[in-house]
Amino acid sequence: MLALALLQDPRYRAYWMALFVSQLGTWMQSAAQGWLVLLLTGSAERLGLVVALQFLPSLLFSLPAGVLADRYPKRNLLLFTQGGMMGLALLMAFLILMGWVRYGHVLLFAFLYGALNAMDQPVRQSFTVELAGRDRYPGAIALNSFGFNLSRLLGPALAGLLIAFLGVGVAYLANALSFLPLLLVLLRLPPGPAGEEGDGRLLREALEGVRFVLEHPLVRRVVGLVLFASLLGMNFQTLVPAYARLVLGLSATGYGFLVSSVGLGALGAALVMAFTGRPRLGRLLLGVFALAFAHLGLFLPYPSLVPLFLALGGFGMISVLINANTLVQLSVPDRLRGRVMAVYSLVMLGTGPLGAYLTGLLFELLGGRPAALALGGMVLLVGLYQLRPFPRGPSPRA
Repeated sequence: MLALALLQDPRYRAYWMALFVSQLGTWMQSAAQGWLVLLLTGSAERLGLVVALQFLPSLLFSLPAGVLADRYPKRNLLLFTQGGMMGLALLMAFLILMGWVRYGHVLLFAFLYGALNAMDQPVRQSFTVELAGRDRYPGAIALNSFGFNLSRLLGPALAGLLIAFLGVGVAYLANALSFLPLLLVLLRLPPGPAGEEGDGRLLREALEGVRFVLEHPLVRRVVGLVLFASLLGMNFQTLVPAYARLVLGLSATGYGFLVSSVGLGALGAALVMAFTGRPRLGRLLLGVFALAFAHLGLFLPYPSLVPLFLALGGFGMISVLINANTLVQLSVPDRLRGRVMAVYSLVMLGTGPLGAYLTGLLFELLGGRPAALALGGMVLLVGLYQLRPFPRGPSPRA
């Protein structure tokens, strides 16, 4: 019931609603960007390059962003990142509506937008703890995940309507306007405390967060689980279209239905987590096993069960992410929060391109069902390995 208690807090309720609107616009823009690249180039390979460029900054800038999050007021940093993304979306909307946009503009936009997002992730996650408080953070992460997944369901559908009736540029414009409520809410909040000044050596301060992750038994295990789960079991952006097209031979409508199945499972997980109390390592492992069995189920020759297995995969994915994020946040001291969450974001987002490529390569080499079996088997082995007893020292409640 922590999520309901948070919604009764006027400050957090305003922040959550504004964040939901912003995320809705982001998913609208994501759908519009893919369509725009295909309109400009007609090439799936060039679309893949855009996606890669948008993820690349997570590898480059996540750790420095964590240092900034621990040094400066998080609200001020969010005003910079959110305002910057709004400005980029406005610029792209202008270029598209004027008919001046070119593929090179999309590449540059993807990289700059990804850089701001790489900075935004650890800052926003740390700010959530600051705003909600440590005791209410499990409810906050579940509530935020619910909003994120609901926006993921609604955003692309709204983008499709806007593109069909008003054009791609209007979808970018809608995303730019979606940042306004969040910026206004942030401006009304106090700046919050600044962190320690640090010794001025960015690399040394960033590595302090890495060292904490490696030395803390629970955090090390949780981040390791996220690493392998993200690499092997969360690649639905590659898995679903490949399976729909190459294995089931579905049309675009059928593919959309399978994507919605993942989203509905993810939304269900967010709701369950919002109302079932604090996270546990055991719940995180259950999410890993759900991911494994979802992939293993895709090996079976029963097309009618595919939506069910994909919904199970979506449920497992969000179960892993919510429990992992909360366990790490509740284990880290406030002075290191930004740097540790930067490591977490680097692991979660940085493995995305490699995992997507690995999934595609297995489909190419083995075929759809054997590839799903291989991925599910590897995730299952990771989960079974993590059932081993904890070493001496701090032990989590499972």
